[in-house]
Amino acid sequence: MRLSRYFLPVLKETPAEAQIVSHRLMLRAGMIKQQAAGIYSWLPMGLKVLRRIEQIVHEEQQRAGHIPLLMPTLQPADLWRESGRYDDYGDEMLRIKDRQGREMLYGPTNEEMITDIFRSHVSSYKDLPLTLYHIQWKFRDEMRPRFGVMRGREFLMKDGYNFDVDKPAALHAYNRHMVSYLRTYERMGLTAIPMRADSGPIGGDDTHEFLVLASTGESEVFYDSAVTELKLGAREVDYDDREAVAAICQEFTTLYARTDETHKTELFEEIPEERRRVGRGIEVGQIFYFGTKYSDAMGATVVTADGARVPVEMGSHGIGVSRLLGAIIEASHDERGIIWPEGVTPFHAGIVNLKQGDSATDAACDALYAALKGAGLDPLYDDRDERAGAKFATMDLIGLPWRLTVGPRGLAKGVVELTNRRSGESEELTAEAAVARLAQIYAGH
Repeated sequence: MRLSRYFLPVLKETPAEAQIVSHRLMLRAGMIKQQAAGIYSWLPMGLKVLRRIEQIVHEEQQRAGHIPLLMPTLQPADLWRESGRYDDYGDEMLRIKDRQGREMLYGPTNEEMITDIFRSHVSSYKDLPLTLYHIQWKFRDEMRPRFGVMRGREFLMKDGYNFDVDKPAALHAYNRHMVSYLRTYERMGLTAIPMRADSGPIGGDDTHEFLVLASTGESEVFYDSAVTELKLGAREVDYDDREAVAAICQEFTTLYARTDETHKTELFEEIPEERRRVGRGIEVGQIFYFGTKYSDAMGATVVTADGARVPVEMGSHGIGVSRLLGAIIEASHDERGIIWPEGVTPFHAGIVNLKQGDSATDAACDALYAALKGAGLDPLYDDRDERAGAKFATMDLIGLPWRLTVGPRGLAKGVVELTNRRSGESEELTAEAAVARLAQIYAGH
């Protein structure tokens, strides 16, 4: 994309309403615009990052054997009355009536609707295990929406639901989700720690939240510092192997890591003092096992191999897709702007033309731009008639991981400058070598 033809309304000044880094930088970098309290338009660059995150979530869900579908944003109130949650959920639920006077709601979550879909089409254990998920907009009427997309009223969420014939199978689904989430967050450049948590209005017996450590997090967290060193890395996972999946979950949940709601001082003090940490975390996902809570209430049953009819075992699993943008920025920025990890960056590299209008420099930038696109990369070419300092400032603000600087002095030597946004380190390479280097870097993303 040529920046002269792109819509990137960057701001020089920080809007007064922005209280945390991610909100400030998303507004300044032209990623979002507030339309009402806690409700945002996603401008082109913000949407690109949102879609990259969404794609990673889809890939890892399907790698784990989960099946996508799409449920509507509006739900009939009667389904929630069946489960008993309609009156219990509270004022966060946006309740409305259609023109026929039918009571509806803007879905804050989808346990009832997915249970209704299941009971309408599945009746035998032979169709299990089954995990369905979707990525859809949700609405929760927060009393005090703040912190931009971190605590908005409208948000994009992946929510998945497993259906199993018995508890051991349902707990395997729980573990499968935990492993798939660990891989998902690692691909986004995040260290997201699974922490024992409270189930809240979803309900259930077992639940873990995934939290990204950040000083602006809404939750106080207590953890063993060794947990931050755990990585899945490139290891292969057979999601059908219950023992292997359970072993990974045990590896990532044995070390102490809890939110303030489930913190146990006596257990925390068993950790060697030099490894005890107290901080704050941003919740980016949560998994629940709740057994037959919804299937009992809504009559979702299956016939087992011996002919008995039993309520199906269930769990739900969510990832805050839009919230992840804020979490990534909170975890990865500096005083100049955002630093995107390669896995989610809106553009793979930025090209800065130091002498716009110079025929040789323009031609070199055009050739470099074409070569990057030919290598399957998505570059952003700053071809504006602006000072070099303004171009560098824009690139730093929007946080692309790599910058290619092209100017007459370098071209006289047959090189361009490749700069890493995170480290600030630069090296001079031929244009061909720079393209090859970037293609290699992104081959694993």
